[in-house]
Amino acid sequence: MKELFRLNVNGEDTDVAFEPYKTLLEVLREDLDLTGTKHGCELGECGACTVLLDGRPVMSCLYLAVEAQNKRIETVEGLADRGVPSALQTAFARTGGAQCGYCTPGVLMSATALLRENTHPSRDEIKEALAGNLCRCTGYIKIFDAVELAAVEITGPES
Repeated sequence: MKELFRLNVNGEDTDVAFEPYKTLLEVLREDLDLTGTKHGCELGECGACTVLLDGRPVMSCLYLAVEAQNKRIETVEGLADRGVPSALQTAFARTGGAQCGYCTPGVLMSATALLRENTHPSRDEIKEALAGNLCRCTGYIKIFDAVELAAVEITGPES
């Protein structure tokens, strides 16, 4: 039986009715039509479903939506500012960091969390931050390049 819950998604409070057993991934995709968050392994191993919860990356396939009440949920749809892609999204496009694109939303969310905490991460810090996000296409180098490029574009070169 559906119940009404209030979730804060991409900065907006939203009332949504869903069954309390649904995962955050299911509610985002099925009830809120935010399909940027991808359905991957359902085991929390691939990272395709990564969203930010109070600024921290979480695998939304493992997180009950009812537990997300009173928390800030950020999805890939929230990265653009009035339709203008974020510096990170632009860097992915410029470097070819996204190929098939299936993993890209989750990678973008993990990288967003990293760059908010560490404006000039080393290559090793980028690798560590993205370790939970699997990509079958790129070999990761272009993804790492994109995060490094975005860091420079967001805050300028490291002094």
